[in-house]
Amino acid sequence: MQSIDIPKAYNPSSVEDKWYKQWIDDRIFHSEIDKNKKPYTIVIPPPNVTGILTMGHILNNTIQDIFIRVKRMQGYNACWVPGTDHASIATEAKVTSFLKEKGINKEEIGREEFLKHCWTWKEKYGGLIIQQLKKLGVSCDWERERFTMDDDYNKKVLEAFVKLYNDGKIYRGYRMVNWCPASKSAISDEEVIYKSVQGKLWYFKYPVIGTDKFISVATTRPETMLGDTGIAVNPDDERFKEFIGQKVKLPLVGREIPIFADEYVDKDFGTGAVKVTPAHDMNDYEMGKRHKLETVNIFNDDATTNNNVPEEFRNLDRFEARKRVVAALEENGFLLKTEDYQNNVGYSERGGVPIEPYLSEQWFIKMDGLAKPALKAVTEGKVKFHPNHWVKTYEHWMSNIRDWCISRQLWWGHRIPVWYNKNNNEIYCGVKPPEDIENWKQDKDVLDTWASSWLWAFDVFKTDEEQDYYYPTSTLVTAPDIIFFWVARMIMAGLYFKNDIPFKDVFFTSVIRDMEGRKMSKSLGNSPDPIDVIKEFGADALRFTVIYLAPLGQDVLFSKDKCEIGRNFANKIWNAGRFLMMNTQNIPLNDSLIDKHIDFTDLWITSQLNLTLQKLNKALDKFEINNASKIIYSFVWNDFCDWYLELTKTRLYSEDEEVKSAVLTRSIKIFENLLKIVHPFMPFITEELWHFVTGKNKTESISTSEYPEADKSLINENADKDMAYLQEIVTAIRNIRGEMNIPPSLQLDVFIKAKNINDEQLDYIKKLGKAKNITVDENLSKPKASASKVLNNCEIYIPLEGIIDLELERNRLKKEITRLEGSLMGIEKKLSNEKFVNNAPSDVVEKERQKKEDWGSNILKLKSLLEDIS
Repeated sequence: MQSIDIPKAYNPSSVEDKWYKQWIDDRIFHSEIDKNKKPYTIVIPPPNVTGILTMGHILNNTIQDIFIRVKRMQGYNACWVPGTDHASIATEAKVTSFLKEKGINKEEIGREEFLKHCWTWKEKYGGLIIQQLKKLGVSCDWERERFTMDDDYNKKVLEAFVKLYNDGKIYRGYRMVNWCPASKSAISDEEVIYKSVQGKLWYFKYPVIGTDKFISVATTRPETMLGDTGIAVNPDDERFKEFIGQKVKLPLVGREIPIFADEYVDKDFGTGAVKVTPAHDMNDYEMGKRHKLETVNIFNDDATTNNNVPEEFRNLDRFEARKRVVAALEENGFLLKTEDYQNNVGYSERGGVPIEPYLSEQWFIKMDGLAKPALKAVTEGKVKFHPNHWVKTYEHWMSNIRDWCISRQLWWGHRIPVWYNKNNNEIYCGVKPPEDIENWKQDKDVLDTWASSWLWAFDVFKTDEEQDYYYPTSTLVTAPDIIFFWVARMIMAGLYFKNDIPFKDVFFTSVIRDMEGRKMSKSLGNSPDPIDVIKEFGADALRFTVIYLAPLGQDVLFSKDKCEIGRNFANKIWNAGRFLMMNTQNIPLNDSLIDKHIDFTDLWITSQLNLTLQKLNKALDKFEINNASKIIYSFVWNDFCDWYLELTKTRLYSEDEEVKSAVLTRSIKIFENLLKIVHPFMPFITEELWHFVTGKNKTESISTSEYPEADKSLINENADKDMAYLQEIVTAIRNIRGEMNIPPSLQLDVFIKAKNINDEQLDYIKKLGKAKNITVDENLSKPKASASKVLNNCEIYIPLEGIIDLELERNRLKKEITRLEGSLMGIEKKLSNEKFVNNAPSDVVEKERQKKEDWGSNILKLKSLLEDIS
């Protein structure tokens, strides 16, 4: 092999751009049907076309990339399908805002013109996140990139609607829905985020008709009283029995409304009597149906008051209406009192405003028949969740599922394929419009975004042949917050439309938080821009760091500075490769010598490599990605770099040319395997070094090289034990040097009381421990004024006379013991103070307890050192 001079420092930016372009040019990520290969398929959770890269995307896509790269190297036909979601609400809001800045009103230009603007905006600004993902090094098959409103995908979505409609699974009806006044559209329960809000509880009275008595009620939404059509009490509440069947006169409105009994009413909340507004509360709506109450809608679709309220309260924002209603009630003597009240308020996830329970005509999918087989698929283990505790969450939701409202009052999206005859009540549902289109009017609504992406696992594949080959997919990697939005619905869709599960395993990622435990968000300003992090540390460093910090099922506490973990690891690998390749300038490589001149350290590193492969494969099979990163880190950093390379130096710098050639050839072969197991985690640096090490043509890639397999026959327990013994002794000698402040360059006399150290081990101990003489004798006595370490099978003594100033060291140790004992007394006093322990923050108390433990341990160590040299 030709010797190559590797640059002294690793430069991620030049390496990353170079190799990603090469990978794309060589189409190494592309997959086609190959009946001779087993497919391994992942579909990307399609990010919103409006989105930008977040740390959550980094974690999610790095995990997907690790799985797909490992399987590609293991010989599977690996296919990772990328794409983006049209994101109805988010995109429509962006485009509407964009047009508004130009003085263009969405309503004035109409639907068709607005959709043209949406497509123009999408082509110009949408999909930025895809370009950003490429900076991360993901190995998606970009030739298969999909968009949920591509013509072929749109057709599949409409076909699914028509099938469900014809199968009697879809219906249209008036229902109480969550209404987002910002987007003027219905939204699903899962798109509602509840926030704790400090509000008020208003108490006011309704006069009972024909008496001088009143019934008082309490509410957090006084403006809705304008739509009240009843007063409900608990049938067992003695306070109100005399009023059941009577009527009250609704203040400000004058409407007469009945008092009735219903077991839903909680006697202990508020006054025990409840105002009932069927058009604006989910529970009130159900009570209204039970008691045949009138339904009075008081809001327009933007949550302003409509003409169903008295004139003085019309055309008001709901919160302005609230103020005026409260003022009018107070002015007319109906307001009794106001209390502060902590309330959970539902907000539209996309619109960012409080939702309104709103009665409207919507399209629904009947969920009961779809949910049962999807629940069974998970509880019976056909679809496995990692971590498994998400099964309970899934089971609870699926067992209490409600019909899915799939219509949205938007323009951007898959328009519902239903037409209404202008001349009669006939309804037509079909993928293509009716032939006499001039007599028909299409439904204005579009489908919920999730009613298209639930088909993603199979309809990203355009032909039946591709679906038969790639489906079911293998693994889904996703965030747990869309377990209901997407995961559950994909399982339902797969079983209903394809009669098979959509994937075998679901990996739920961790939530990335800042160092204070807060979820990262733009509004908090606590989320670093991943592209900036990549520019500063490199993609490999970021990838490795997020995986290294993310235990399965636990949140990740992340800060940009933590990327030093990944950068230091990259530098360690780079320096190891550089060291080996620099030696090829003077030492010829010879594959025929790879099994020659082997000592126990070679047997040990080979054994460790195969043990590492065993543990790594087991961790990956169990979806323990974080554990896998630590297994790799330990082998690379500790075993290979810190120990094996240091050990090889004793032979690489020897006089025997054949030994040097054998050792270097073997070391580079092991390093090549090391690069292969690191590659799925850190693809760029490993590709660069692999080419340096193997001398391969640039069109060949480590990505398609063969992944190393564990060979049990090469796991050598004797070599492992010999090496562990060597490491223990060398570490003990190094620790004595550190504790006694002995200069690293100073050669020492070392005495080892033991009986089972062989010549090979002794030679390494002498070189790594920097000892000029080593005496080994099982009957040794401890020399005078010597430092010592007691190990399991031996004792180590290093005489210190003439090495350090013993008197000076004794005085230093005594002073340090005295100082620490004084500090320890202070901290013990503080911790014995109950007031401090009970009132100080728990983390402060814990830190003090840790100090006490550490200082006590340090005092014992120092006393032991003092005893050694006294």
